[in-house]
Amino acid sequence: MNNDLFEHGLEQRKATLGAQYVEKNLAAADDFTRPFQEAMTAWCWGFGWGDDTIDAKTRSMMNLSMIGALGKMHEWEIHLKGALNNGVTKEEVQSIIHVIGIYCGVPQSLECFRVARKVLTERGLLD
Repeated sequence: MNNDLFEHGLEQRKATLGAQYVEKNLAAADDFTRPFQEAMTAWCWGFGWGDDTIDAKTRSMMNLSMIGALGKMHEWEIHLKGALNNGVTKEEVQSIIHVIGIYCGVPQSLECFRVARKVLTERGLLD
């Protein structure tokens, strides 16, 4: 594994998802899961998020759209928190969910709204 790519990825991953969350996941990794955690950090975060072609906010918006389309709600919640860290606004989240509803169906948008309400309320962005 390219150690520079891993280190850059680790920096990117912590900046978006929060150092505490990332360190908890890495500390919980064992011999079975550690190789994947390291490869994913290098590939997804070092290679995928590691260039300056697309800013972090836009990448987060893209991730919310794609992960929402896949219906992976646990990951969607994690990336919603990261998107907020990267400057995505409540209004932008709402618009992203509208597009998910159009292209992926109303039930999926309802799932996204459910998770978004929880996260936005926790962050003090909704009453």
